[in-house]
Amino acid sequence: MPELPSSLGALKDSHYSEQRISGRSVKEELRQNLICKLQRGEELFPGVVGYDDTVVPQIVNAVLSRHNFILLGLRGQAKTRIIRMLTSFLDERLPYIAGCEIRDNPYRPICRRCRDLIAGRGDDTPIAWLARDERYVEKLATPDVTIADMIGDIDPIKAARRGEDLSSELTVHYGLLPRANRGIFAINELPDLAGKIQVGLFNIMQEGDVQIKGYPVRLPLDIMLVFTANPEDYTARGKIITPLKDRIGSEIRTHYPLALDQGLSITQQESWTERTSPIGLTTPKYIREIVEQLAFLAREDKKVDKRSGVSQRLPISVLENVVSNAERRALKAGENLAVPRVLDIYAALPSITGKLELEYEGELKGGDNVARELIRTAVGKVYSSYFDGVNVSQIVQWFELGGSLKLDDGLDSPAMVRQLGKIQGLMEKTAALGLGASEPDPVRASAAEFILEGLYAHRRISRNEEVGFMAGERPKREPPPEGGEGRRPPRRQFN
Repeated sequence: MPELPSSLGALKDSHYSEQRISGRSVKEELRQNLICKLQRGEELFPGVVGYDDTVVPQIVNAVLSRHNFILLGLRGQAKTRIIRMLTSFLDERLPYIAGCEIRDNPYRPICRRCRDLIAGRGDDTPIAWLARDERYVEKLATPDVTIADMIGDIDPIKAARRGEDLSSELTVHYGLLPRANRGIFAINELPDLAGKIQVGLFNIMQEGDVQIKGYPVRLPLDIMLVFTANPEDYTARGKIITPLKDRIGSEIRTHYPLALDQGLSITQQESWTERTSPIGLTTPKYIREIVEQLAFLAREDKKVDKRSGVSQRLPISVLENVVSNAERRALKAGENLAVPRVLDIYAALPSITGKLELEYEGELKGGDNVARELIRTAVGKVYSSYFDGVNVSQIVQWFELGGSLKLDDGLDSPAMVRQLGKIQGLMEKTAALGLGASEPDPVRASAAEFILEGLYAHRRISRNEEVGFMAGERPKREPPPEGGEGRRPPRRQFN
């Protein structure tokens, strides 16, 4: 890579011409680089799954339209990740006047310090360079944010040190917004920002300037503004005031994964399951599917608050906990392979209950009970996808003839396989999961236990804490009709 110019004179003699640097705004820069990516067929937001046909086209339209935009969606929908990835649409390097707090354009300075510096040193004015990531400023909106934080304020200490009058522009301490000049400024959870602070964003969005503490100074900042918000925040904690909302060019709705495969891809990508361990770790596909199905079911459950949402962090955290429980069991038993079981999902309740906001009915039932019901339903759905049409009557019959089996999540795999092998026809049915007879014990134990949990989920067998798996309860007999045990009612006679 050739050496970058370090002075204004050298910059003028380079290919970073005045027309290229001064004649193109940040929004135009984003637009042109996005067009190049589209023409080359590049992936725009790598790692963001499930938005290719919904959210991404709307973001592309907003950038091509040079809009400030807001991503509106529930928690855990990759809003922050997306806005941070917008820096990939910026130039790799951008020159600015060295030492400038607001990264002034060398060809068109807007702050008093830089104008005076160029007037005094001319082509010897020192030039520094901004990388892409340095041109992104993010602020989490909180009620205690002030105008001074966002826009700026008078700095009496700066005035005293430099011997400047307080009325001088050189005594200004710039806030986050001016410091994001020539870059992207993102505000997370916009409704949490106090109304009077939102008002302070008006000028920069419409007129492209700011005023600081009543100074008659105009700062025509060059900024791309992006925001995120949760729809629930409009009523729960705050709101986006109407004039500010009117100035936001595009409102883009995000969403949770629309299909189970999308959720599985996200969870596999984000969860810490491929970890360094003294033993091998293998997570069966059906375990991953149960964990993901759990999140899908929670989003539809009436006992879970839909306005709060069920974050994609739930299946990520649950899967990590499930793998850790299997790892802990294998380490204690001295095994060299850890394979999660359905029992490990129940052991991961702490990573479920903390992520569910419950409705009144759910609060009455209790978080643990709601989570257990969700797990059982998820197991039933996944079991049906593998064993629909498979004859398991032999297994059910074993329990109906008086068999029972209590399994402990701490039981080592060989002992568990021996117990499960007593159940007539059980091990043979693991072939429906793609397993052969030569599979290691941890894999076989997990698969067979999944079958039992699936039968329990479909109420073919029962389970309780004391006995474990046992025969299902037979339906209660109808009470005998009046007139005696087992007697039919008299027939009506017709003449």
